[in-house]
Amino acid sequence: MSTPIDWLRGSGATNVLGGALLPCSVAPITGFLRDGCCNTGPEDVGLHVVCAEMTTEFLAFSLAAGNDLSTPRPEYGFVGLKPGDRWCLCAARWEEARRHGVAPPAILESTHVAALEVCALSDLREHAPPEG
Repeated sequence: MSTPIDWLRGSGATNVLGGALLPCSVAPITGFLRDGCCNTGPEDVGLHVVCAEMTTEFLAFSLAAGNDLSTPRPEYGFVGLKPGDRWCLCAARWEEARRHGVAPPAILESTHVAALEVCALSDLREHAPPEG
């Protein structure tokens, strides 16, 4: 049985900085497993592992690329995202957005180490919000 401490540690997964994977968001609930963390597994062919803070520019880019993240889809329990929300993005989509100059901020402590299969740590760091 998991405890609140297990949840805070992301069930033992590792982030891109080498520490414990921290939760990305529970409001809205995110993650391929809808556990609030950017955990992954064999079924996650999209590699939903980059915890990102949504921006107007990224949401517009995603819509134009065919993935509408803004419109609520109640039939799937999806409330729709708005700027400021955190969401576990596909690593390839984050990288594509970076190459187009619209990558949303990456929350490094909540981004799964598997993101490094697609994204460079230096790029993720460059797009991390300032500490403080």
